[in-house]
Amino acid sequence: MTEVSQAFDLSGQVAVLTGAASGIGRATARLLSEAGMAVALGDIDEKGAQAVADEITGQGGSALVVRTDVTQRADVDALVDRAAGELGRVDVMGNIAGVPHNQLVADVTDDEFERILAINLKSVFYGCQAAMRVMVPQESGNIVNISSGAIDTPAPTLACYGMTKAAVAMLTKTLAVEAGQHGIRVNALAPGVILTNFSRQHFANADGTVDEERLAGYKKRFGGMAPLGRVGEPEDVAWTILYLVSEAASFVTGQILRPNGGVAMPW
Repeated sequence: MTEVSQAFDLSGQVAVLTGAASGIGRATARLLSEAGMAVALGDIDEKGAQAVADEITGQGGSALVVRTDVTQRADVDALVDRAAGELGRVDVMGNIAGVPHNQLVADVTDDEFERILAINLKSVFYGCQAAMRVMVPQESGNIVNISSGAIDTPAPTLACYGMTKAAVAMLTKTLAVEAGQHGIRVNALAPGVILTNFSRQHFANADGTVDEERLAGYKKRFGGMAPLGRVGEPEDVAWTILYLVSEAASFVTGQILRPNGGVAMPW
């Protein structure tokens, strides 16, 4: 049996995170660093990722930044390889990067369809493959993918988004079966409404500033649909990731956890 203090002590371990410049990625990087991990931060927003790294190193942590376009396999490979080379190993792969998409099926163009597939699905597949190359020789590791509550309930305009996230869920479960023999656990999260850049479109002005009245209305509307009475914060998802990669979850793999306040997805 592992003591509580040891279960969540991740000192000496290394996490690779995509989408690390903001939202869930940023919150996860900060929390895993606090638990003792060195973090490799990948994001196409290199400036944003560097700001997260500066915050972590300023508090005594260790962080590496690699500009990463997750739609490019070579970029994802380079992120994982640099983490393994410069930080010594890869214990956690967090495939967090993703984008929202709202469009009726009949109106989706080929270019738009390929863009969503590349960011939300192919990037996760690339991340899983890159992580496995490092983790199999180690005979250990954790892969965490971000799916969505949109996989549970159909809704107009969310076909492409929901399809990619449903595919991420199946990829997760299948890879968990393949990876278990190597001591590697694979899980996914299907969050509900979380206040990140995904949701800013609902309460941001044209100049990017937040309309506080619209924000309050958004929180009231969607929070009211959840049994817990609130919308989620990036930290709510980050804490779930911390659990999944800790020894506390050593017998958990192939699962789709739902930090959602009690609902699959409020519409």
